[in-house]
Amino acid sequence: MTAMVMTAADIARRCEGRVIGDPGARADSWAFDSRALDPGACFVALRDARDGHDFVYAAFDAGARVALVDRPLQPSREIARGHALVHVADALRALQDIGRSVRTDRADVRVVAVAGSTGKTSTKDLLAATLAPLGCHANAESHNNEFGLPLTLCNAPTSARVVVTEMGERFPGDLALLCDIARPQVAVVTNVGLAHAEHLGGFEGVAKMLGEELLGALPADGVAVLNGDDPWTADISARTNARFVTVGLGTGTDYRISDVELDGQLRPSFRLRGARLRVPLHGGHHVMNAAMAAAVAHDVFGMQFDEIAVALAGASTGKWRMELLETDDAITILNDAYNANPTSMEAALVALAHLPLPGRRVAVLGDMRELGPHHDEAHRAVGVRAAGLGLDVIIGVGAGGALIAETARTRGAHAEIVDDAAAALVCVDALVSRGDAVLCKASRAVGLEVVADGLLASRRSDADGSGAS
Repeated sequence: MTAMVMTAADIARRCEGRVIGDPGARADSWAFDSRALDPGACFVALRDARDGHDFVYAAFDAGARVALVDRPLQPSREIARGHALVHVADALRALQDIGRSVRTDRADVRVVAVAGSTGKTSTKDLLAATLAPLGCHANAESHNNEFGLPLTLCNAPTSARVVVTEMGERFPGDLALLCDIARPQVAVVTNVGLAHAEHLGGFEGVAKMLGEELLGALPADGVAVLNGDDPWTADISARTNARFVTVGLGTGTDYRISDVELDGQLRPSFRLRGARLRVPLHGGHHVMNAAMAAAVAHDVFGMQFDEIAVALAGASTGKWRMELLETDDAITILNDAYNANPTSMEAALVALAHLPLPGRRVAVLGDMRELGPHHDEAHRAVGVRAAGLGLDVIIGVGAGGALIAETARTRGAHAEIVDDAAAALVCVDALVSRGDAVLCKASRAVGLEVVADGLLASRRSDADGSGAS
């Protein structure tokens, strides 16, 4: 299945660009990474940590047919037959304009926006699985920002009837821009928390942004699916003219969750309106994520719960998100290193504490970034929680991790402090043995996947006799 096919001339028309090369060059997919594109793609040369213009020729060599650029390429090279550059004033803005135009062309597609402080990606993945029988396309990984969202729209297969798009909110105005491009008819708000509080102004700022910029953008016949257990839901729901339904454990919710169970691999199941739903992801926090996905499928799209149960069972989520792994010498690793904030840290710690294993539970915890004035208090609260759960060892990584470990130590926990992920690997590798469990959790920049990957590699070597003893 391919996305809408566009010629270079069509792309240029949508973003006021100028074609260099073959105006009939055809693109049927979109990418911003020259290493991860399909033949026939349009490569978008974005400027970030690296300048995409330096990789345009590599993209052509990898099979791209068109490249969206905003400066001359150096060194210059003849554009091969069947290929083209579309030169614009600003590649990112041009991509957004193209995304808007695709949304206009695909008026038959219903767009579901997923936002909130935590759980966006998992909820998006669960929604994509649940709505798959309807013809659903969703953003890849966590491509939820000002360039990821328009790429998602551009890459939607022509057969898609639903697009689920995650929307990130780091700064005021982010959701307003994304909604202007995607024009969602359905919104899912997972919760209101402290993620990116440094830029958004704490709980109040997050609630205001979700209410005004997302729910306020819904059409009058739109639907919002909200977390009925979140104390900020009343605040954000008051900011929309659209209909809304609530999901949660509380008795007053429209879709009430009950009879929650976890199996030995931390995979949850629960009842929703009498139906038993099973979630193939690890961690009790996925109950709410899955219940919200089920509510969208039932309330908005009219799916029956037997259909929802079958579709939901096929869900999967991204790398480094509550991955449950095991080394060759029977050490369990809960790799949740993709990102961290106070809410997701709580969920991961509870998951570690509930693993039904005979050995010790070791939490390798690092900084939670972008909390602003809430930073120290939030990290100390994690330390209190880790100690209260009776975890055997807390290893704090970096400045925030040190606050967690120091606080846990004052509560009687065994705690160690290290400088970085590499030092954490050395520490935990020397500590753990058969039957133990290790959680790796921190903000993306800390890179605690190094600990998980390193343990898997070193224990594999030890077990087969090829590594160090």
